[in-house]
Amino acid sequence: MSISGLGPHGERAAPPSRLSLTLDDVTASRDRRFRVAVVLHTGESDWSRQQLAGIAGTLGDCGVIMGEVVDCGFRAATQIAALERLSHEGLDAIISIPVANAAVAEAHRQVSRAGTRLILHDNVPTGMLPGADYTSLVSADNFGLGLIGAKLLSDRIAQGGEVGLMTYGVDFYATNEREIAFGRWIVANRPDLKLRTIRFPSLGAVRETTLSMIEESPDLAGLFVVWDTPAMEAVAALNTIGHDMPVTTVDLGRDAAICLAQDNHIVGIAAQQPFRQGVAVAEATILSLLGRAVPSWIALPGLAVTKANVADSYQTVWRTQAPQEILSAL
Repeated sequence: MSISGLGPHGERAAPPSRLSLTLDDVTASRDRRFRVAVVLHTGESDWSRQQLAGIAGTLGDCGVIMGEVVDCGFRAATQIAALERLSHEGLDAIISIPVANAAVAEAHRQVSRAGTRLILHDNVPTGMLPGADYTSLVSADNFGLGLIGAKLLSDRIAQGGEVGLMTYGVDFYATNEREIAFGRWIVANRPDLKLRTIRFPSLGAVRETTLSMIEESPDLAGLFVVWDTPAMEAVAALNTIGHDMPVTTVDLGRDAAICLAQDNHIVGIAAQQPFRQGVAVAEATILSLLGRAVPSWIALPGLAVTKANVADSYQTVWRTQAPQEILSAL
């Protein structure tokens, strides 16, 4: 499957197959006993837990010690403090998912200046350059995820309707790409639709934002939310007022997948592959520590998930059986 978007510096994506580890690589890594820390934007999501499982398992297979995992709780100040501390602890590498752009850029630069390899996942802070400030970025095709979300929602919207785009009110590369792609697809393929963009400042504000949106636009015919956690908050808000509206989102989290199977607002999901992304992040880290060249951007395609394929897609993404709530609804 092709990658629709471009990297943060206009680069074309390399596939994760470019990161294959040989037996000699694994042996060399085990001999070196590298030490790595992981700094997450949040640990409180299905996506984060599965991504971390991919990282930890792959590092462990290669004898790399994952000494610390930091959950930043979407707080820039927490991430800055963690990076400043970790950059002085003599680690071989830090894997980071930046929680913002400009606000956390300098703290990330300090990691590379301290001689520690920096591998970024999902987001590149403003002004940071590959090779100078970080080694590689591994992400989903976030632009492609936005395209999938738009197409899946469009199939449920009548001619001339109004659709909402609910996005994050923080400057964040991954969600910015999804937002841009969604809007471009609608303009190019459904020019009859009116698009309204709504921004939530934090996860705690999503329900209030959703209710305000419906009050201001009672005829809204559908909604795309840029990832599944706020999408579930939006669904909960819609249920409290008995408002029936099709919703699409990104990430095949357990709750979103169940809602999709049970026809509870969610009609389609653009799914990332967090376990495979975690494996790719770990492989890029190991190869860079062994002195091997790695691409500046490695991307994995998204999966279009509907009720018809939610059970097998759940197995693909999470590497386990779909929950009974999904199976019994099909």
